[in-house]
Amino acid sequence: MKIPIDKLEKDLLVSIVEEFVLRDGTDYGAVEIEFDNKVDEVLRKLRTEEYFISFDAVTESCTIKLEA
Repeated sequence: MKIPIDKLEKDLLVSIVEEFVLRDGTDYGAVEIEFDNKVDEVLRKLRTEEYFISFDAVTESCTIKLEA
């Protein structure tokens, strides 16, 4: 199930993104990018709808996915 980011409190949205960045260890190539910059990039991609938040009711967890 897709979760619209505008329905989430800002603190919750940021927490979801931070957990995603920590968990996935998002790979940005040869140059290491600071954690805050990774979070900002994921937030930007959520706002431009390149990514979306998906909630799984069975596992009661969410993740961020690439919009197909």
